[in-house]
Amino acid sequence: MVYVINNNVANPKPTVQDATLSLGSVTPTPSQNQPLNLTPSPTYKTNNVSNEVTAVIRTDRGNIELTLYSKDAPNTVLNFVNKAKSGFYNNLVFHRVEDWVVQGGDPLGNGTGGGNMPVEFNNKPFIIGSLGVASRGDGKVQNDAQIFITKKDSQFLNGQYTNFGIVKSGMDVVNKVEIGDKILGINIEQ
Repeated sequence: MVYVINNNVANPKPTVQDATLSLGSVTPTPSQNQPLNLTPSPTYKTNNVSNEVTAVIRTDRGNIELTLYSKDAPNTVLNFVNKAKSGFYNNLVFHRVEDWVVQGGDPLGNGTGGGNMPVEFNNKPFIIGSLGVASRGDGKVQNDAQIFITKKDSQFLNGQYTNFGIVKSGMDVVNKVEIGDKILGINIEQ
């Protein structure tokens, strides 16, 4: 089952059921007889990422500087770094903005795009400024493109979504983001 959250309705506080950061209902769900394809996207590479990785998301509203958790979510960080370096995120939009989260990076711009890769859980709590990956919420598959940043303490996401970074500076920018704002690009510093 996939939950879709209506961006036009303000919820005072999301519940675990309401908080599913879904890929939309057009994302196919594998049947019991159909094997799940976990083949990473073409931009996913297996080379190493250094332990100190900083990413800067550039927007018209300002920059968001992130510290990435390369030890705690190495494959997720590597996928994100490779996509950012390739220009994948350039001019993609933030398609979802709510009082507790902003989400973008969908190549289709509507919350249904992107590929699949295995989840990578860790013990990092989802606090204000946490960087996560959209997922079906099944505990096995996460999106390989769509990212989100929490605007409120969101520990109800712990153990259900991959947490792979934190905002180092620019939460004021995160709080100004509106639906349709563009990611101008993402710079990586290693």
